[in-house]
Amino acid sequence: MGEVLSQSEIDSLLAALSSGELDVEEMQEKDERQVKNYDFSRPAKFSKEHLRTLGMIFEHYGRLLSTNLPVYLRKNVQVSVASSETVTFAEFSNALSNPVLLTIVNFSPLQGSIIMELTSGLGYAIIDRMLGGKGETLEKTREFSEIEMSIIERVMVICMQLLREPWKNVTEVNPYLERIETNPQFAQIISPSDMVALVTMNVKIGDVEGLMNVCLPFFTLESVMDRLNTKYWFSNMQKMDEEDYEQFIEVMIRKVDVPVKAVLGKSVITVQDFVNIQVGDIIRLDSKVDDELDVYVGNIKKFSAVPGASKESYAVRVTSVNREEE
Repeated sequence: MGEVLSQSEIDSLLAALSSGELDVEEMQEKDERQVKNYDFSRPAKFSKEHLRTLGMIFEHYGRLLSTNLPVYLRKNVQVSVASSETVTFAEFSNALSNPVLLTIVNFSPLQGSIIMELTSGLGYAIIDRMLGGKGETLEKTREFSEIEMSIIERVMVICMQLLREPWKNVTEVNPYLERIETNPQFAQIISPSDMVALVTMNVKIGDVEGLMNVCLPFFTLESVMDRLNTKYWFSNMQKMDEEDYEQFIEVMIRKVDVPVKAVLGKSVITVQDFVNIQVGDIIRLDSKVDDELDVYVGNIKKFSAVPGASKESYAVRVTSVNREEE
């Protein structure tokens, strides 16, 4: 219901109209609504609310990447969401360079797949780092070899598995790797005119910076579109807040695998001796038989132990624990 004018306001308005202070035609022009043409080739299937929720999901995903990738790359990794927009699949594929790393991920149990695109510069940096280098990219791009593709596949499987937790507030997903393509022509998973949500993430590995684009087709997300809103997202988070988070985190930490190694000793030999080593040869170490062994958890010296056996396996018996305060 519109605002009701008082008698004095009505008199003032009539007086202004009669004196010419207000123009009736100008008032009518202001009331005209602007009409926006609808482009049927670009249907608005993703609303701003959907894109905002996807941005929040992948901000969470970026934090997981920043935490987990340094474990494998031994390099500082920074990930942040740059933008989230809706485009046609043709616009996405036409903007891709060649070669490019396109990881096609089956988003089970949802129908269809998504694409995770990694720029070739980041791919070269990951390969260089995984093979013991400084994590530098190449000045001139080239095709990836089969060995390099297997290394990239291993890293992308890790990135793909991290998608489960951020999507848990929307739906349970079990993504698995279908294939990795380097040519955009072989990654046509939907019609070129279909709409996709494109989430762009800025990834920095050491000094190398590049983009990771996640292409989410409407066809894949159609069954959960009603859940892609902040109200539904936060309601699920609130339910989880009611749980005992301290106990939950403790249970999750206990499931984490950590590498443990006991070092018998060290020795320095020539490459020639190493190449010619045969079964039965003896390598002299820098430790004595009755010396305690250093036991490392990750790269941290945590225990001292003595060697032994347990049934048919080699084992060590812990003799002391190295506390952090010590």
